[in-house]
Amino acid sequence: MKSKLLRILLAGAVTVAISALAQTGSAATPSSAAATPAAPAASGATTTPISTGTKVGAINVEGAVFGSNEGRRDLDALQKKFEPKQSELKGQSDELESLKKQLTTQEGKLNEDALATLKKQIESKQKLFDRSVQDAQEEFGAQQQEIFTRILQKVAPVVVKYSQENGFGMIIDTSKAWPQGPVLIAGEGLDITKAVVDLYNTQSGVAAPPTGAAKPSGAGAAKPPAPKSGTGAGAAKPAAPKPTEPK
Repeated sequence: MKSKLLRILLAGAVTVAISALAQTGSAATPSSAAATPAAPAASGATTTPISTGTKVGAINVEGAVFGSNEGRRDLDALQKKFEPKQSELKGQSDELESLKKQLTTQEGKLNEDALATLKKQIESKQKLFDRSVQDAQEEFGAQQQEIFTRILQKVAPVVVKYSQENGFGMIIDTSKAWPQGPVLIAGEGLDITKAVVDLYNTQSGVAAPPTGAAKPSGAGAAKPPAPKSGTGAGAAKPAAPKPTEPK
């Protein structure tokens, strides 16, 4: 199915990340409950945080948000919330596969009317299944983006404060690998993701999720609940990208 949907949502969320960092005043502190974007100056000048540092750092914004204790906790809760929908889609997928197997094994034995009826039934159920998968993906993606944006508003000032206190004059976002993202190469020595996550975890007071909770990995995490059905062009392929684990 439309696996690009979540990419678009997360890409938009990363844009929010950049915007939040640009609009957070240099006086932001980690004790703030949430970062409120500053209103643009009347002259139209941007309110980019000012730093006198000279170092360049890199942060995986997606990894910082979803790798934090709060992000992992909320992502795990979202996945659990969608487990009933996943079971429902699995049932639809199994029923559809059973009908397709029936068509394969009995196609030469059925009369023309029975064959037409079976094909029509498969087509109808395939459309229903595909639509259900798409709806689940859209709903899951929207709620995942809400989690991302909400936590990002609190992580952004932590990034600003950390960079200012550690002499960073520029922080680049490495959430998207080149060419999807603007950064071609960023050495591990530049990465501040883990330091920011650790600092935010201390600030938020949210305990680490129990073992088995949603945890980003190098291959990604957080999938919309969408089983595959069939292997042809009409098969559902709901593979959504997942946040990258902070280094």
